[in-house]
Amino acid sequence: MPGRLPRVLRGKLLPPAMAIVFSALLCTVALLISAGSPGTALAAMVSQVGKGTTAVDILNSATIYYLIGVAVAIGFKMNLFNIGVEGQYRIGAVTGAIVGGATNLPPVLEPLLVILSAVAAGALYAALPAILKVTRGVSEVITTIMLNAVSIGILALLINEKTFGVLVNNNIATKPIPQSGWIPGVSFGSHGTLFGFVVVAIAVGIAYWVMLNRSRFGFELRASGESPTAAMAGGVNAKRMIVVAMLLSGATAGLTALPELLGRDHVYTQLSPQGYGFTGIAVALLGRNNPGGIAFGALLWAFLDQSAVSLDNVGVPKEIVTIMQGAIVLSVVVSYEVIRRFELAAEQRRVGAQLGTATVAAAGGAS
Repeated sequence: MPGRLPRVLRGKLLPPAMAIVFSALLCTVALLISAGSPGTALAAMVSQVGKGTTAVDILNSATIYYLIGVAVAIGFKMNLFNIGVEGQYRIGAVTGAIVGGATNLPPVLEPLLVILSAVAAGALYAALPAILKVTRGVSEVITTIMLNAVSIGILALLINEKTFGVLVNNNIATKPIPQSGWIPGVSFGSHGTLFGFVVVAIAVGIAYWVMLNRSRFGFELRASGESPTAAMAGGVNAKRMIVVAMLLSGATAGLTALPELLGRDHVYTQLSPQGYGFTGIAVALLGRNNPGGIAFGALLWAFLDQSAVSLDNVGVPKEIVTIMQGAIVLSVVVSYEVIRRFELAAEQRRVGAQLGTATVAAAGGAS
């Protein structure tokens, strides 16, 4: 037990520590190449948090990143690389916007209908690659990438004046969601308004933690991801787990655009923010698919995004933030793999030593 504890701490704490050091070195080199001062750049980014609406903007962005990060992590837990969360969240968003614009239910019921519609649409869009995988063995990577492209065409078809689109401020968008469907935020005056949907994001995080650690499904999900053969030997239906995991991933992805849709924009357009799906992959990698880790990754990513505007003021190109984000993700992936191999080699040495001791003892007893 005393030896086990240090190994657990080493596996949990050493990889992120290595990632922080390695990414800091890479970012420092990039800043020096761009003739910028690392200390000045970091100070400018940190000080930006206290200016204007930056702090609230970070929390709002982190809410979105957290939802999409959890969606990706559910697939990762099953060893499914659901790249299609980009298309799934956009299909969920446009479906929720269309349903919300076409109805006018009382408060609470109206936003609930929008949320359920978005969740259902995201899940159904994720069902396509899941069915193809379990029935024909088609890689979910290929199908989800293709469906991301298809979603762009679907949006163009749906957000059209001949279908569900209307002209809103010189832009084609879905019909505005009535005020009864809005989710009010928390106002901080001149510092901005925090999305009320942050409560839903917290609930999703709690549900994800409970599912992973306190439910049979979560155990089967983790077991299937770690060792599909052993899970099948234990009676787990692998095909069912794939379908359910993809449906849950798509359903969670469907929530991604709702903080902005129900809390700020109230319409959805072809020009609405996109690219959240790929951010979600990075955030899930940063958080190692852990609910708390994903929250940290979402906050870090949002901080880098929102504080980048301050770099222009100190003569550093704000594009350096993209390098920082890439370096951080790369560092996390590399550090965890290095520690995994180190632990594996150490375990093999321990087993070898024990076998050697047992062999010597057996030989001594025989003599």
